[in-house]
Order: sequence, then C-alpha cells, then structure tokens
Amino acid sequence: MRPEILFPLFAEIDTLAGIGPRLKPLVARLIGGEHVADLLWHLPSGIIDRRFSPDLSDTIDGSVVTMDVWVERHEPAPNRRRPYRVICKTQSGTLVLAFFNARAKYLNEVLPVGEKRIVSGKIDHYRGEYQITHPDRIGTEAERAEIQTVEPIYPMSAGVTGKTLTKAVRGALETLPDLPEWHDPALVARHKWPDLKTALYTIHNPQDETDLSPDHPARKRLAYDELLANQLALTLIRAKMRKLGGRVTKGDGRLRAALGDHLPFAMTGAQQRALGDIYDDMASEGRMLRLLQGDVGSGKTVVALMAMLNAVECGRQAALMAPTEILARQHFETISPLLEKIGIKCAILTGRDKGKSRKAALEGFANGEVQIAVGTHALFQDDVIFHDLAFAVVDEQHRFGVHQRLMLAGKGQAVDVLVMTATPIPRTLTLTAFGDMEVSRLDEKPPGRKPVDTRVLPI
Repeated sequence: MRPEILFPLFAEIDTLAGIGPRLKPLVARLIGGEHVADLLWHLPSGIIDRRFSPDLSDTIDGSVVTMDVWVERHEPAPNRRRPYRVICKTQSGTLVLAFFNARAKYLNEVLPVGEKRIVSGKIDHYRGEYQITHPDRIGTEAERAEIQTVEPIYPMSAGVTGKTLTKAVRGALETLPDLPEWHDPALVARHKWPDLKTALYTIHNPQDETDLSPDHPARKRLAYDELLANQLALTLIRAKMRKLGGRVTKGDGRLRAALGDHLPFAMTGAQQRALGDIYDDMASEGRMLRLLQGDVGSGKTVVALMAMLNAVECGRQAALMAPTEILARQHFETISPLLEKIGIKCAILTGRDKGKSRKAALEGFANGEVQIAVGTHALFQDDVIFHDLAFAVVDEQHRFGVHQRLMLAGKGQAVDVLVMTATPIPRTLTLTAFGDMEVSRLDEKPPGRKPVDTRVLPI
C-alpha cells in the first residue's frame, strides 16, 4: 500500500491548473508519465533572466529585457507581410512592439492607449528603432513581480508552451508534502544536501545558472535519490523474481546434439559457458530472467537456438521476438533451415503477415505443431495463443519496454526469458539498467570471424 503522505505526488497531472483533457496526453508524453511526481522530476535545462531593465541606450541586441512602457498609439498592419506596431514610450526613449498576424482587438485590450504596461522580451534594433517582436510577457504594474523574475526553461515538445508548463510546475510544488528524510543524516550533512522539498523548489526556481549546475547540492541530492530509488526497486524486483515459481525444463539433449552435427563450426568456450548458465536456470525450480550480452558475430543466435531446443525436447514451445520485421526475418532465415534438418517446425509472425499464412501460423502455435515461433510485437497480440510456451527470447532488449517483455512471457506458464543485446554495456551500467537479471557474456568470437568495423560518418 502506498503511504497516504505520497498521494499528492501520484495525483494525475490534469488536477493541476492549466492542464486539461487536450493537454494531458501531450504533457504526459513530454514528461514520461501522468503523475505530479513525473512533472516535478522534469527539470529545467536553462533560465531566462527577466530582471534586466536598462535604459534603451544600454541594451544589447538579442538580449532579454523587461521595460516599463506607456502606450502612445497603435499602427495596424497595412498588409499581411507587415507587422502590427504598437508605439510606446519609456523613460529613455521610444520602443516599438511588433506583432505579425496580430488580432487588433486583443492587442487593444492588453495594450490600451494611454496606459502603463510591463513588457518583457528580446530587444533588437530595426531601421534605427528599438523593437521587441512578440513580447514574451505583457502585464500591469500589479503583475510586475510575476514578470520581472528569473524564468526556468524546460525541455519542450510540440503542443505544450513554456508558460503552461511553468504554471503547472508551480501548482505541483504547492502540493508537495513535507516528507521525512530517508537518507542517513551523516550522509546529508557531509554533502550539505538540502531536504527533498527544498531541493525541488531550488531547481524549479533558479536564480542564476549555478542553480542548474550538476554540481549544485540540490541537483546532486535529486540525482542520488533517483539512483538509490532505482536500485532499491530493482532489488525488490529481483527478490520477487527469485521467489516466482518456475517449471523445471531439462531436455534429453537429442535435438541439441543433432543440431550440433549440422553446425559448420564448433561452439566457443564463451558460448558453452553461457549455455551452462542458461541450462542451470532452466533446470531450477525458479523462473529464469537472464541477459545474454555479446558483440555482433559472437554467436548469440546459436546460444538462443540451443536453449530453445532444450524446451522443445521437453515437449514445449519456444519463441524469439525481434524489434523489427527485417531482423525477425533474418533470424527466421538463419534458424529455419537448421531446424528443418532435425525435424523441428518453425514459423514466423509479423505485422505484415495476413490471410492464410497468418492463420496457419496461429493454428500451429495453438495446437503445438509449431515448436518454435519467430516474430515481432505481433507475437503478443491477443489472438496469439500458444499450446505450451516455456521459453522466450527477446532480441535487442533496449528496443522493447519491460511491459512488452512481460506480455510475451504471459503467453505461457512460468516462462523462462532470455534477453539478448549486442550493445556493449559496462558491468556497473548493466547492474543499473538490468538489475533484475542475471548476466552472461560472450567475450569470444568463433574462429574465422572478421572483426566488426564501426564508424561514424557525416551525412
């Protein structure tokens, strides 16, 4: 059960002012979640300092300034190519506010002739005049404190404005509860970290660039919180995975031996060690979740095929899921001729497969006639039913979400899962990103393989 004190952090973002039904999915996609906590951890990447209010003669082209102006007159645009101009006086001269595709009624409401307004935006020289094109902020004297401040800049996406996001973040900060400190007090004191609430307030209300520096105590505090929380979550997941009941899968070796006779090469020591790890996991009463890491050409596919045959020897099924149709068909073209030689039926299913071929594949999966399935995301669609799926291989894990991996595993009972990747991952990063998995590495290349040449070329 989630503690009640955390309820405000897990409220939906559309409970905040400015985020309605239309904006909610756009903001959720931007911040990577739908809760207030996701918004609070969407941190600023820079600032706009609107406190600068110089004389016009002291301004620098392209700089952001905030000026007190008195509106003298409006000059509507003579045609669509020309801007609508609002001529204003300041204490040090004339300032022109320019608007393209402007609505005259709106501009007369926010910039009434004869009245004082606070405007903020990027100033430039144009034809001998000081000009701000489309001011970022326009307000009355009562709104000065809100305008003439340091404004955080957030990573943005289409459909969401900085003003909307800033308003929502301020609302989120107001709901932030006073949480008890969960770190060792000695650790907090040694690093001079603020408490969590103060750290979030500091970062979302920066006063200068140093407040956004990675070395700032508030940033370091949040980074440590995130890493520690991630590791604790992975530890809990790993402990849960080890408790999950599995099925003992221990074949008699006849199919693997037959496959070995048809291979044009001998297995490397690294492949044999990885298979030993996998066979031990499959033979245990727990459920397997293992990462197989190896460079291109190191022989991951053969290791996966041998492991799948271990399941088939027990009268069960196996599946290999790839992130793209091209990769899935490459796998199918590689393994299906080998499987055909030893009397094992393999079928492929992708989003492109329709009609008779799809129907035949689905029937083969359901009645057990197809012992090994190869495919893309199509393998975990609702209409895909396996007779007895016991082993699943997920290629290029980083291209799939965890939920997709679990959906494929959910197609069977206590399915053992092998995840493959060719991405070089240091051990420390492996434990961080894949802490719920055991890891096997293929650190040898089969004899005669050419080295992989990786280059970056300009477009």
